[in-house]
Amino acid sequence: MPAELVPDIAPSAGGVRVERLVTSGTFELDGGSWEVDNNVWIVGDDKECVVIDPAHDARAIVKSVPHDRKVTAVLCTHAHNDHINGVGEVCDATRAPAYLHPDDRVLWDAVYPVTPDRELRDGDTITVGDVELHVIHTPGHSPGACCFYAPQLGVVFSGDTLFNGGPGATGRSYSDFPTIIDSIRDKLLTLPDETVVLTGHGDSTVIGAEAPHLQEWLDRGQ
Repeated sequence: MPAELVPDIAPSAGGVRVERLVTSGTFELDGGSWEVDNNVWIVGDDKECVVIDPAHDARAIVKSVPHDRKVTAVLCTHAHNDHINGVGEVCDATRAPAYLHPDDRVLWDAVYPVTPDRELRDGDTITVGDVELHVIHTPGHSPGACCFYAPQLGVVFSGDTLFNGGPGATGRSYSDFPTIIDSIRDKLLTLPDETVVLTGHGDSTVIGAEAPHLQEWLDRGQ
């Protein structure tokens, strides 16, 4: 299935748009394996784009980007295998550098024997077309989990930190429930209420729909 334009996200003045491709495969950690569908996000204009979380089907991802459209970066929200298992092939095909927060190297190294090309740091900005993606370090689901906030588009790419319905899972190795709650409360719920949350799996949501449920999540626990 080709990447599809996200209809509720208006392009920027310079024509930067958001496209989604859903890929399927397995998430593997702590000796378990689970079938998952992942959202792969392609953000850019007609000339260039970035790919966020190239999961499972690298060929389909590469085919979704026309040859005359340059991939300038491959951005990883975190290094669970289901979010990075297409990184190597996509980077090889497009010659784009892979970006990862260094705190997730313990997960990356379980998949790849090579170092990511570049490091993500809280407060960094990555420019594509006329849009800036602001890097927000949101540990909890994993130590180096990051979100990418694009104020010009009114969206945040949340990876597995925040979903439609609450925080990402924290019941496995290298994750922590109090930490993810702190990240969401202090760094994501402070974004404008109308900010669209484009998640690593499943349906999108908006900040204003999730913020009122913080206490429910605390009561529920991980």
